[in-house]
Amino acid sequence: MSVERDLRAGLQAMGLELPEPTCAQLLEYVALLAKWNRAYNLTAVRDPRQMVTRHILDSLAVLPHLHGQNILDVGTGAGLPGIPLALACPERRFVLLDSNGKKTRFVTQAVAELRLKNVQVVRERVESYRPAQTFDTIIARAFSSVGALSEAAGPLCAPGGRLLAMKGIYPVAELEQLPAGYEVREAVRLEVPGLDAERHLVIMERSETQSAGA
Repeated sequence: MSVERDLRAGLQAMGLELPEPTCAQLLEYVALLAKWNRAYNLTAVRDPRQMVTRHILDSLAVLPHLHGQNILDVGTGAGLPGIPLALACPERRFVLLDSNGKKTRFVTQAVAELRLKNVQVVRERVESYRPAQTFDTIIARAFSSVGALSEAAGPLCAPGGRLLAMKGIYPVAELEQLPAGYEVREAVRLEVPGLDAERHLVIMERSETQSAGA
């Protein structure tokens, strides 16, 4: 099978119907990532077919759980999950945040080549990031822990907003150390076609008392 067939089969298995131009952009993104990865070591995944499964489909698995119009991807790295999500949701606004210059250079180039009008790339640490407006959804795919994400990115979350932490196995120990003022709304097991590993999404929000006092 080819990279294109893998993508189409994966999208079909997930019940996702994306326009042909969007599928073409996703494939273009995989090609860009594979090309840049040879020189800049952006991801440990080398095989473009594995990139489809472990990066594209893995990112798109969280689509049903996005909330609102303004989305922040914290620690986006090579643009994951932000770029696949932005391609699938052109009506939403995405900020892709990372402090690594090498990675933000790639993401900036990818955004330009993919002609993404709904994405802003910011090179900065989340702890020092001060945007003009807060976000409806804050998502992180590779952040150290659920608690650390809540403490660092929680202040950037709009009232009624959500923090989404993408995880492998269910993070029991991390959830026991969730800081005061945050609560788990739901923990969802994600099904990623072709991926022989567990994936979970932890959906958090500020508790009512925290929101009232913020």
